[in-house]
Amino acid sequence: MRHLLLLLGLLMLHQGSCFEFVIDGEWEDETSHIQDHHERHKRAILTSEEQEDFEAIRGDDITVKSYKVESRITSRFAHTTVRSSVVNSGSKAQSIGFNVQIPKRAFITNFTMNVNGITFVGSVKEKTVARNLYAQARARGKAAGIIRANSQDMETFKTEVHVPPGSNIEFELHYQEMMHRKLGFYEHSLYLQPGRLVPQFQVDVYIYEPKGISSVQTPNTLGVQFSDLIKVTSTKDKAHVVFKPNLQQQRKCDNCTGSAIDGVFTVKYDVNRDSNAGELQVSDGHFVHFFAPSNLSPLPKNIVFVIDVSGSMWGVKMKQTVEAMQAILDDLTIDDNFSVIDFNHNVRCWSEELVPGSSIQVADAKKYIQNIKPNGGTNINEALMRAVQMLVKASNQGLIDSRSVSMIILVSDGDPTVGEIKLSTIQKNVKRVMREEFSLFSLGIGFDVDYDFLERIANENRGMAQRIYANHDAAEQLRTFYSQVSSPLLRRITIQFPEDSVSEVTQNRFDKYFSGSELVVAGRVLPSDTNTLTSITTAAARLDLTLETDADTTELDMELAKQQHSFTGFARQMWAYLTIKQLISESFRVSLLVDNDPHFIVHLPGSDTDVCFNIDSKPGHILNLVSDSGAGVVVNGQLIRSKHKNKINTYFGTISIYYQPEGVSVTVSTDSIDMSDGRNNHSFTWGATADISQDGISTVRNSQVTITINNNIQVMVLLHRVWKKHPVNVDFLGVYIPNNNQYSPLVHGLIGQFSREPFPEVSVYDIHEGPDPLKKEATMEVKGNKLLVTRGWQKDYRSDTRRGSSVYCWFIHNSGKGLIDGHYTDYIVPDLNSFLQMP
Repeated sequence: MRHLLLLLGLLMLHQGSCFEFVIDGEWEDETSHIQDHHERHKRAILTSEEQEDFEAIRGDDITVKSYKVESRITSRFAHTTVRSSVVNSGSKAQSIGFNVQIPKRAFITNFTMNVNGITFVGSVKEKTVARNLYAQARARGKAAGIIRANSQDMETFKTEVHVPPGSNIEFELHYQEMMHRKLGFYEHSLYLQPGRLVPQFQVDVYIYEPKGISSVQTPNTLGVQFSDLIKVTSTKDKAHVVFKPNLQQQRKCDNCTGSAIDGVFTVKYDVNRDSNAGELQVSDGHFVHFFAPSNLSPLPKNIVFVIDVSGSMWGVKMKQTVEAMQAILDDLTIDDNFSVIDFNHNVRCWSEELVPGSSIQVADAKKYIQNIKPNGGTNINEALMRAVQMLVKASNQGLIDSRSVSMIILVSDGDPTVGEIKLSTIQKNVKRVMREEFSLFSLGIGFDVDYDFLERIANENRGMAQRIYANHDAAEQLRTFYSQVSSPLLRRITIQFPEDSVSEVTQNRFDKYFSGSELVVAGRVLPSDTNTLTSITTAAARLDLTLETDADTTELDMELAKQQHSFTGFARQMWAYLTIKQLISESFRVSLLVDNDPHFIVHLPGSDTDVCFNIDSKPGHILNLVSDSGAGVVVNGQLIRSKHKNKINTYFGTISIYYQPEGVSVTVSTDSIDMSDGRNNHSFTWGATADISQDGISTVRNSQVTITINNNIQVMVLLHRVWKKHPVNVDFLGVYIPNNNQYSPLVHGLIGQFSREPFPEVSVYDIHEGPDPLKKEATMEVKGNKLLVTRGWQKDYRSDTRRGSSVYCWFIHNSGKGLIDGHYTDYIVPDLNSFLQMP
């Protein structure tokens, strides 16, 4: 369980904020460490989300004996280990700092420190606790280490190790990542920052690809002086890249004492592919299907370029955007259609309609872009609406090939300031008008852009986003991004398997496939009488395709066992990696949201319908959300009011989760998280992340609190901070409850009642226009009641706690009357730990 909790904490931390690992222990007495293990596990894993840089003390008597990095890549999954050995040869305790960086997509699996032969495993501690433990360890002459991380992108880990006199310390960090194919290559990057000259410095990258390696490259990213020191040996299916500079070769200059090694060490490779049907690999009871066809004719493209030309784009940003667009437009062919929209406070079109990518049209568009002079505000909403209208018009008039790929590419550097400026409304507007066959790609230039917003609208509309850093390389970054989407080869791809052959399959339907990329599907292999697993892939290209491939389910495991440096758990880890990504975005489907008076959004799986309703109660009332006397669990929320002068709106200010069998309660307010078992009380601020396990309840908190009861009931609470001039002007909480919680048959409550099986069927009919043209009305039949319902948007704050994203649902009026059992006042309870007493 210790390792499970640590991994969960790290996965959550990877989504957000700064953390610290702490190692401390009495290495003289191993027994005391063992005896203390249980208490330390129960105490928690605590961590801080406050960013703080620091300068570590570098002692003169500290020697870094070795700095070694080893990566084992098997079938596109990498396991990397960073090891460093430090000796304090002086008579006093000394401290030393290291910088360790990992890629954004990676996650840490282990962190240890070996002190004079005794190994200590890292845990994550709350900031103030970590500081105190570290200070106490130093004061007592103990060995101690801290890792701090940058809060913005989770790439940089700052590691401080306090070394007692005469001690040998070995630092070891493990992390894993899945390789993503871009522009025909997998790229593995290692960030090398030893901090000083190291007698034993070595980097080893071992690659094993069962189908064979087609090429291995080591781009000159670390520095020209090291290019001849990187050695590559390869066979048909294996490669070994080694970088082992001696002390003199590490120096910045012949007589320098500083290290020149400070940068990115990169290995790029690709694999052999037998056919366009893909590569199916089976190992350790799991499969991975890699799909990356080539030798297909690109599909025609219909592209509308939407370029921000507001005043903030003046200077280098605009110059490099123009430079990039010259090359991008040159890539268009006569089979492609395009137009250019530029916008500030106004929206202008180079051409009101899509035109073919002929040399004459391209030259005219390039001239138009060169003459743009940035000024004014930013009207993103109107620009995107105009772009969609252009694609819709061309499609309706039959001017574009039915098998072509239509996309909008937005380039912007700032928030909207003109027209519709509410980001959630822009997001909603774009999603409403975009057709299924259209995609939106967003490029955010610079650091002041609201990249989260650009990423949301891209992901919601079958595209992707990328941040473009405003430096000398920005034009190349823009061109590189365009290259990834400039050659669409397939549409509507589905990868399927025979019935009863696999289970727990990750995403297997994809909207588009672009040349040079790769689609990956993983899952479990079910027991079978045959040793063969088959996959069938269907896709639309210039002609419809059906491709089939198979794999022996035992062959690869036997081969992996022979390989000295292979990563035998790659298939299981790949499946877990992809599954976790999906679960993060999909698991919390039954939700309470609090955009105004408490908004409940409930997903009804049986009818695949989202319904929502308000509860028009009063400040101070406590509403029961879940009451399960069978499981002994209750979830209640107390209302607070906003500070509007003329209107009372209510929000949840306190959420309580009570587990009666153990008498344990967790009370989450906008100020703190309090946990009590009737004897002991623990309180944490929102400035610290806690992972606590106690009496059947575990609590994980980062930017949110996740309470798990007996591993089968889970509640997630989000804190929404608002600024002083916000119309709400009060901090409030949001609550999310998964629909796969395992309750007893006695469960009830405003949310709990929707978890009982079977839930009455819901049917919606007579859909018609309402007074608001954007909100259709209909009749809903549920529980024998006929209700007038309205189709509209409600807020979901899970992915964006500040602005929220929009969910389309049928709204039930009059505080859910006719949908919920009884009247909403039946759900008002006397205190935070009260079970529901239904009449």
